[in-house]
Amino acid sequence: MEARSVNIKEQIPASRKLQRDDAEALLAKASSMTVAKGKKVQEFKGVSDEALDAMLGATGNLRAPAIVVGKKLLIGFNEDVYSNVF
Repeated sequence: MEARSVNIKEQIPASRKLQRDDAEALLAKASSMTVAKGKKVQEFKGVSDEALDAMLGATGNLRAPAIVVGKKLLIGFNEDVYSNVF
């Protein structure tokens, strides 16, 4: 993020586990969401069980990184997705 001069407004430490309710609150504020799991990338619009399930890892916690860019929510990491957004 620093290499692209991205200003981080809030950073939540990994020790604070965000659960399904937290994920739903984030998703409710977003107009779209991109979830990256390795090379697999999924796009979602609106709140749905499928979207929420994609946001959560095997432990039930929000997957990292989770980034809010305007009204877009990015979950997980994929270089191509980040290159298009930043």
